[in-house]
Amino acid sequence: MDEDHKGYDLKAPGHPGSGGSPRHLPGHGPFPRVDDHLVKPEVTRDEIIGGRRIVASPAQSPHADQHGVLEYVVQAHVSSSYTASVDLLTRVDQESDFATDTCVKRKGVDPETGARYLEEIAFEVVSEQNEKLVREKAQRMHRRGVRRIFAVWAKSHRVCEWSAESGSWRQLAPDAQIEDSCLVTPLRVAALLDAATADNSVAEALVAKDNPVLQEREAAAEARGEARGVARSILGFLEARGLAISEDQRQEILGCQDLDRLQQWLRRAALASSADEVTSES
Repeated sequence: MDEDHKGYDLKAPGHPGSGGSPRHLPGHGPFPRVDDHLVKPEVTRDEIIGGRRIVASPAQSPHADQHGVLEYVVQAHVSSSYTASVDLLTRVDQESDFATDTCVKRKGVDPETGARYLEEIAFEVVSEQNEKLVREKAQRMHRRGVRRIFAVWAKSHRVCEWSAESGSWRQLAPDAQIEDSCLVTPLRVAALLDAATADNSVAEALVAKDNPVLQEREAAAEARGEARGVARSILGFLEARGLAISEDQRQEILGCQDLDRLQQWLRRAALASSADEVTSES
């Protein structure tokens, strides 16, 4: 992000009564609704932090790469009643209107405000940004009510969680896991830093979600395993009885995936006088 210290002509907040009762921040006045913006979403790259205009610049590697991994992993882990959003502009307080790289919020409309729900978890990829600015964003999000705030340092390969108690970032161990009610399964910290681990973590999350494609593949793999087990039993019977088995017959039995047919061959193997009788279609 590039910061312009000349200030910014703030847009007026939403009209009174436009939705729900605003939360109040002691000593700072009420919170505006999350969608009462100071800047125009999807029209400008401007954000507002503490009344200062910030230009959200396009990224390059490693920031852009890290951003892609973050979105990929978080989306897979989100439980069904939540959704992951990218670059979601949020009116954080009277003087701030900015987006984090990726966030998780509850689906639907908040009945207290008539607006979307405030994000519960926020992730920020940090590369060239001013660390003081990143810290200020975390402080303002925490005051707004964002439960958990994480930062992924792209260049130093660190993942940290904001600690409101200490007013600083707490580094997470690479083998740690992020557990939260928004997530269907714990998210590995290492998955946010390593592409191979990211793939494994996403696969685990999809399994936890009972993904139908993975379920079908698992069922097919189980069926193949069962068929191969019966085929080996047939060959074992024939070998134990001293019956000759040609290579073609062996491959036919091992290659069969029809469990009903294999069970029939297994019964025949106990009584047949030759391997030909086992696989005969008559």
